[in-house]
Amino acid sequence: MTRQRVARVRRIAVKAVTSVVVIVAAASVTFFAQLAVPGDRANTLMNLQTGQDKKWSAEELAPLNERFGFDDPVIVQYLDYVTGLFHGDLGTSYTQKRPVTEVIGGQLLPSLTLTGAALLVAWVLALGITLLTVNRGKLLTSLGTTWEALTASLPHYWVGVVLLVVFAVQLRVFPIIGGTSALGTVLPVLTLAIPLAGFLGQVTRDEFEQVLQQPFVTTARTRGMSDLGVRVKHVLRHAILPAITLSGWALGALVSGAVIAENIFGRPGIGQVLVTAVNTRDLPTVSGIVLVVAAIYVVANLLVDLAYALVDPRLRAA
Repeated sequence: MTRQRVARVRRIAVKAVTSVVVIVAAASVTFFAQLAVPGDRANTLMNLQTGQDKKWSAEELAPLNERFGFDDPVIVQYLDYVTGLFHGDLGTSYTQKRPVTEVIGGQLLPSLTLTGAALLVAWVLALGITLLTVNRGKLLTSLGTTWEALTASLPHYWVGVVLLVVFAVQLRVFPIIGGTSALGTVLPVLTLAIPLAGFLGQVTRDEFEQVLQQPFVTTARTRGMSDLGVRVKHVLRHAILPAITLSGWALGALVSGAVIAENIFGRPGIGQVLVTAVNTRDLPTVSGIVLVVAAIYVVANLLVDLAYALVDPRLRAA
């Protein structure tokens, strides 16, 4: 086995171990954070099941404590939970009384569709505005910079409410309750994509302006290449590297932001499940969703590495 192949295998092994550590750490933090919430879990579940709000006796809570292992030492509960993770067992939902994998699995695809589409649209907006406004004259440059600064500072909730009121309530172009239809997905996607596009655009713009001053750009122009060709073929490849790095973070952040979009537009997804699980102290479901988000972060970072290698051949050789 060559030295390069050994180094590649070692790098993959390190990333795999790191990914496992990240996921276990995320699950651990969530597990102990939920235990730190004031109140008795068994008492909360009993109130949910009976529709009452009172303090139950130890005898009345005994069946629930035994069923879910609430009486076991905390370290035993934690080890049982972590051990189950390596067997694909996220536990049983306290409130829905079915495996967490089923609870999350039924709502995961709409959320992933929303976040993936939002990331794609954000990139299209960011690159389009960058290509059309950077070094295109004082007016266009100012308009592009203002747009990016404005949109990057907008909170998702505000963007979603404005889009809902203008395009769904007043203009009636899109449905108020989005659902999972193509037309109903447009506004939720824009809610997540617009702020991210501004953020990606700011990072890309700075790098784009610097790359335009490089000697190889001047050489390409002297060979007769058009301005658009130079920007797309030569400058853009180098300018988007910082934004690609941020895309790994952005994908995970979009999953978190999807909670807001799903609630505003009444979409199904893990956002609705998470809000309900937190309110009912459904620890297995909350932990399961946190693990899903952590796994998305891990996968996103791996995809970022691959994208780097595709965009910059020097990194692939290294």
